[in-house]
Amino acid sequence: MADQTYTASKSRTNRPGWSISFRHPLRNDARGKPGLKIRRGLSTENETEADQLVAEMNIILSDRSWWNSTKRPEAERHFSKVIVNAFYDAIQAGLDKSEALREAHIPLPQKEDGYSRVLFVGTTGAGKTSLLRQLIGSDPDKDRFPSTAPAKTTIADIEVIQAEGSFEAVVTFFTEFQVQANIEDCIIDACLAAYKDAPKDKIAECFLNHRDQKFRLSYTLGGWQKATATDIDENEFSFDATPEPSLDEKAGLTDVERVENRKVLEGFIDQIILLTQRAKERLSKDLDTDADNPTAPDHETVEQLIEENLDNYIYDDEHFHALVHDVLDALRSRFARVNVGDGPRHRSGDWPMSWPFKTDDRDEFIRSIRWFSSNFSPEFGRLLTPLVGGIRVKGPLFPDFAADTPKLVLIDGQGLGHSADSSSSVTTHITERFHQVDVILLVDNAQQPMQAAPLSVLRAVAARGYNSKTAIAFTHFDQIKGQNLPTFRDKRNHVMDSVRNALSSLRDILGGPVARSMEHDIDDRCFMLGGVDQKLSQLPQRANEFMQEEMKKLIQFCKKAILPPPLPKACPVYNTDGISLAVREAIDNFRSPWLARLGFGSYEGTKKEHWTRVKALSRRIAGELDIEYDTLRPVADLVARLTESISRFLDQPSKWLRNPENEKEAQTAIAGIRRVVSEAIYNLAVRRLLNEHLEDWRTAYNHRDRDSTSLRARDLRNIYDEAAPLPDAVMPPPSRKFLSEVRKIVIQAIKYSGGQVQSGDFE
Repeated sequence: MADQTYTASKSRTNRPGWSISFRHPLRNDARGKPGLKIRRGLSTENETEADQLVAEMNIILSDRSWWNSTKRPEAERHFSKVIVNAFYDAIQAGLDKSEALREAHIPLPQKEDGYSRVLFVGTTGAGKTSLLRQLIGSDPDKDRFPSTAPAKTTIADIEVIQAEGSFEAVVTFFTEFQVQANIEDCIIDACLAAYKDAPKDKIAECFLNHRDQKFRLSYTLGGWQKATATDIDENEFSFDATPEPSLDEKAGLTDVERVENRKVLEGFIDQIILLTQRAKERLSKDLDTDADNPTAPDHETVEQLIEENLDNYIYDDEHFHALVHDVLDALRSRFARVNVGDGPRHRSGDWPMSWPFKTDDRDEFIRSIRWFSSNFSPEFGRLLTPLVGGIRVKGPLFPDFAADTPKLVLIDGQGLGHSADSSSSVTTHITERFHQVDVILLVDNAQQPMQAAPLSVLRAVAARGYNSKTAIAFTHFDQIKGQNLPTFRDKRNHVMDSVRNALSSLRDILGGPVARSMEHDIDDRCFMLGGVDQKLSQLPQRANEFMQEEMKKLIQFCKKAILPPPLPKACPVYNTDGISLAVREAIDNFRSPWLARLGFGSYEGTKKEHWTRVKALSRRIAGELDIEYDTLRPVADLVARLTESISRFLDQPSKWLRNPENEKEAQTAIAGIRRVVSEAIYNLAVRRLLNEHLEDWRTAYNHRDRDSTSLRARDLRNIYDEAAPLPDAVMPPPSRKFLSEVRKIVIQAIKYSGGQVQSGDFE
């Protein structure tokens, strides 16, 4: 069946030879619409040959019978390999297979192998990566692995397997289409800065650093700003001894590389300014106003309308997509500059997906891995860090002070951020790993009372039944000072009082039994650490001895975590009538903050979100790029509120067939039910909020009207109303169906975990 919508064309780009460009009919763009713009190198300098290859692609694009991955073997018999790869690789290339690829190269060891898995969780800057360095014997001055910084640094998951033998690693990358979406964000933000007549420095800053601070093109393409005579570095305020030379000491770009990088960046910025000017001219014509100087009576309304729609006009410009692919080509070229390892590199089209390497030389290993994890500024312009989705390493990475060689898998990921919103929830990227690990290690700053983010971790852990896995490592313990705290014991009691106050504040949310269960043995699960960002050998003797002792206790706690807990003999019995009340409470607690964020009401501690953030959330979901944006996490919020309310319901069995000997045994029995409930609730939330409403999210994102902000907010409210309807006395069919699904989840979890439902109750 012919279709003239999709056609291919050839062009000259930064790649050697000719390239082919086309819109792929089976790949959605960032707005969720079919026709993602794709560019591939044709590996030929011959124009006639390039024309023939373009003609082959147009045959595929014009005949829908080829638009299926099962047709690839037949296509390979009819068309050139480069054309077949360009079309069919893209069908599956958007799927993120990073964890499976890492597992294929270096499998995570199991409990049966004697290994305990430890998940590091903490706010940005709390010191969790510095603590990881201590546990793997990484020198903070010489090795600098993993990288640390006051801002968001650890973006990719870093998984360290401690084991004797050689040093091995496998690096997995974000898909080409995930990177492409981030580049689009950066270019659009830079265009918005150009629209406001920002200087080139500001435009370049928006282009090189993504708004959520997770994707930094400056690491890979090079920095824009040059150091001045008034700049000072971090060592200007340091009175420490001269550090040991780093393995990076001789690193750095050549002058030729810097000049070339700057030339490329200036070309990108000039294109961004031209894009903005073209968009403003088209926008002014369509709105019948001057986009540079709107004179309408409702000046502010017109100004917002221009800002809201400028990105749409930019996105519709073919020059925008050409620029996106120019940037992609520049990133792609950086892979060729890194000569690490000699193993096969799994690729999707011409984009690497995994990169394994192995060596017996520790220094070589550290130097190699840092190409993919470093934030060392002299190397800006070569680093692949922003493109990396995960790193798994294995080898003799042990601390010097360990009496033996611990068998630990240490998992570090993105920091939590410093949200002051009491209704905020922990990202699902973290909570979905709770069931995979043996220890959930919350790393927090001992100098201050627990803030909203670490408290939200404790809420999530408790509501999901993972109390027994939780430990807290307090960093900056050495910085606690006060005339009323003269001794170590006084300082430790001060910190523990803060922990107990935090747990007490959660009683109303979690329920008394859960809070008491967490308080029961919290003393044995808290570790006081100081100077984690330094080499222990450089600490004063008593501080060194203290740190080593606390670290050994932490390691022992992690090692023992794989021991199976005693199975509870207690058997709870439930009357499930209370589930409807729990669900009603949860949905009310989910909806109220979101209505406030969308501007439909007020909720204590929650403010209305700026339209740009709501639009960014809808863009990510519409384009199937992610399920959340920054602190806007509808799935995590719904899961958190449901699991918390159901957790309180589970705390009140109607009776026990076999009575627990104490409250701890009762909580152990109920925790098993909580864990099963939480996994099923997550699947329910994803299906109802996202999968069943994907087109509604796309509609919300695509609004371009004068009232696009209010229309988008209305659409999101409608999605939440339909996905998680509030049970009430009338109980319309959608509410009845939703409540029935949740009841079924809870009942099945009770039975699966050894509990019972009273005879005659809802089945």
